[in-house]
Amino acid sequence: RLPREFCFQLSDQWRTVYMGSTNPEKIQENGPFRTYFRKVVFHDEKGTVDLYFYVKRNGKWKNVHVAGTKKDDGTFAIDYEGQNEFKVISASETHLVAQNVNVDESGKKTEFTGLFVKGSDIEDEALEKFKEFTRKRGIKEENIMHIKKSGKGMTLFPNYIIYLPGM
Repeated sequence: RLPREFCFQLSDQWRTVYMGSTNPEKIQENGPFRTYFRKVVFHDEKGTVDLYFYVKRNGKWKNVHVAGTKKDDGTFAIDYEGQNEFKVISASETHLVAQNVNVDESGKKTEFTGLFVKGSDIEDEALEKFKEFTRKRGIKEENIMHIKKSGKGMTLFPNYIIYLPGM
């Protein structure tokens, strides 16, 4: 369980850099979980979390906001492409490793892991934590995707241009 002050510190702008999945089709280009995170906001007093991200569907970018409610086990129940249980595994001021378990409308269970950063640097220690946790979840190395930027430090989304310093 994350301390209250830690949840507040985690509420910030985060950028997706790596994702892993037991079902790689869901995180491939145009997959429903190929998400480009923008922001995570924890409301500890309410027991909720708000996730803001982009996802590309049918060749078009969609700005998505989902909300989750904290459960007794510390996960957040979120309704997106089925039922999800989202959980922060480890975090620092610069990185966040998270897990999501999705059960889609057809009843298929998929495990996801993600590495999110602030700014542009990916610390070796954070990447190693992510890879180790991903392996422990039974996700194969070939099912880990580096979510790449496009151009010279620019990622383009509808109505937004996000400049990533140092890239």
